[in-house]
This record gives sequence, C-alpha cells and structure tokens, in this order.
Amino acid sequence: MSSAPEQQTDVLVVGGGIAGAATAYRLAQAGVETILLDRHDLGTQASGANAGSMHGQIQFTPFRDFGEEWARRWAPTLALLKASVEIWKGLNDELGVDVELRLGGGLLVASDERQLRMIERKVALENSHGVASRLLSRADLRAVAPYVADEMVGGELCPIEGKANPLLATPAFAAAAQRAGATIERHVDVRAIERTRAGFRLETTKGRFSAPRLVICAGAETARLARMLGAEMPIEGHPMQVNVTEAVAPLVPHLVYFAGDRLTLKQARIGSLLIGGGWPAAVDPRSGRYVVDLHGVRRNLAVARRVVPAVGGARLLRTWVGVNNGVPDEMPIVAALDAVAPGLVVGTFPYLGFSGGPIMGELLADLARGVEPRFDLSPFSPARFG
Repeated sequence: MSSAPEQQTDVLVVGGGIAGAATAYRLAQAGVETILLDRHDLGTQASGANAGSMHGQIQFTPFRDFGEEWARRWAPTLALLKASVEIWKGLNDELGVDVELRLGGGLLVASDERQLRMIERKVALENSHGVASRLLSRADLRAVAPYVADEMVGGELCPIEGKANPLLATPAFAAAAQRAGATIERHVDVRAIERTRAGFRLETTKGRFSAPRLVICAGAETARLARMLGAEMPIEGHPMQVNVTEAVAPLVPHLVYFAGDRLTLKQARIGSLLIGGGWPAAVDPRSGRYVVDLHGVRRNLAVARRVVPAVGGARLLRTWVGVNNGVPDEMPIVAALDAVAPGLVVGTFPYLGFSGGPIMGELLADLARGVEPRFDLSPFSPARFG
C-alpha cells in the first residue's frame, strides 16, 4: 500500500466509466469538491468496450423471455432513457467535444407474424410511456429500410435510438469534470471501505481517501464494493463480444435489431459496421481470461447477413470482448442507502449503461448532494430484491 497522505474531499466517486465521469462532472459543476477513483483507466471497461448503441425502447429479448408483466415493471426505465438521450443531444456544446451522436432511429425487424404481433404489443406499451415508437408493416419496412432482407415481414421504428462514440464520450465527461475542479485518480484499486464518524475511509493501492459521502458506480464491481459496507446487490459481470468490419459505403442508417435472434447492427461515422447483440465471450481455462468465442462470431455474423444481406460484402477487421454489468430484472439500481450507511449512494444501469450514462450522472450527483431527483427512483431501489 502507498504511504501517500490521506486525501480528503466532499464526495468520493468510485468508478470511471461514463456514469462515474458524468457524476463527477455534475458534482464539480455544482461546486462540490469531488475525487473520482478508477481501478484502471477511464472508460476502459464496459463504457469503452461497448459498441456505442443508443437505446430508447424495451429490449425485445427480455420482453419475449420474461413477458409483458416484466415489461410493465421495467417500463419506468423508458423515462430515464428518454431523458438521457435529451442530455446526449446537448453534449457536443456542453462538453466541447463531438461525441458523434447520430439518432437515425432503432429498427427492430421480424421474420414472421408471431414476432410481429409481439412487437405490436411492445410498441403499445412504449407508446403508453411516452416513447413514439411505431409499428411497421412489410410495406412500411421496405420504405424505411430497403436494405433489409425481403424475408422480413415488418417491425418497429423507435425514433430516439442510434449511436455515439464510446471512446470519446467518457473522456469528454472526465475532462469537463476536471475543468470544473474535480480530481481524477487512475489505477486505484479499492481494497477496503470502512464507515467512520465523519463518513467513509477507503484503503487503496494509492493510499487512503476519505469523504462524508460516497458514490459507487463501478459497473460489475459495484456489488463487491458495496458488500464492504454490508449492502448486498445481485450485480454480475457478463463478458460479451462485438465485431467491427472495414469501412464500407453508407448502408445502415439505423440501429438494427432482429426479433428472431441476438443482433445489433449499426454503421459508424467512418463507415465501419459494428455487429453485436449480446453474444457471450468465452473463458480461457488456463488463464481465466475472457477471450473471443469464434463460434459465436460466426453465428453473429450469419444473423447479420440474414437480416442485411449486403453486410456479407464487408471484411471483418476484429472482434473484442467487454464486460457488461447485469441484474436479474435488467432494471437500473439508483439509490441513496442511508439505512446502510448515511451518505452512501449506489448506481448501475444494466446492459444499457452507455445510453443511460448521462442521466445516471445527474441522478447520482443529485442523491449525493441531497437534492430531490426529477424522477421517482423507488422502482430502482435495490430493496426490490428483498
């Protein structure tokens, strides 16, 4: 352990992904002395390894697998995503960085009538919660997306979806936080957290840090860190892989999903096609490290070619692995846990954390400051897990 002197501040934020960087920015912007700690470098885990999808609809796979009752419980999350997208729209001007946001719309396509009827019910629920998704017939789909395979019978268009660049967004928030007065400490591994009369003391590989208020928003690591204070939350890390092709001519203006299998497909500003959809990576039995599952790559690319045949003409450049944080009901956790430890705030946005990062920054900063958030956060309390 380092012999560096203890650093004190008003709020400690643990986790340097997009949520943590946005939280540090909002706190510093409000004049709160803040230190952000990250175990690695900023945005190197889920916030930097994701493919930059901008989500605003109920995801089809859990809707299909968990049912409409689950979707009704999950639906308050739509308001958070919608608010986050609104923040995204202003980030270029606010942060002084082009985060390459493009909201061409999210296109969920169906290959049979059964899938289409499920999509119809999902659209109705989204509409009832203020998301202007619309159902597409076969003719509508041809008009909106002529690049989609002829076998697709219809789908859904969600207008607030698209893409941003994850390699730009988190560093932009962090730089803005520093300009506003926040301190960022990289490569800091938190070994222990203890409650003190004044708040919290963290033992780390770079010495001690203390503050009266603590925000933990460290993705899949949030559960381990919160457990140090006696808070149990079912947050797990799920290694998933993403594929990227060479740059090709403009082809896909939407964020494309498929109701028949796992797929997200979109085109970056430079022309590369990003192909994913939650395909799991493998674990090397010798090293224990996450590695690319080549069988999954082949299946993922086959699904992409089935939905958008022209994808088959692009050469694959690389595949990488990132760790997504997940919870059993796929809903965010956003809460002040004063009953556990006064001044403790926790937050995680499972699977859609890049999209939700800006609103998480606002909400976590509000909770840390004792300001009433603009949303009812009771659906997102970890108390729901019993």
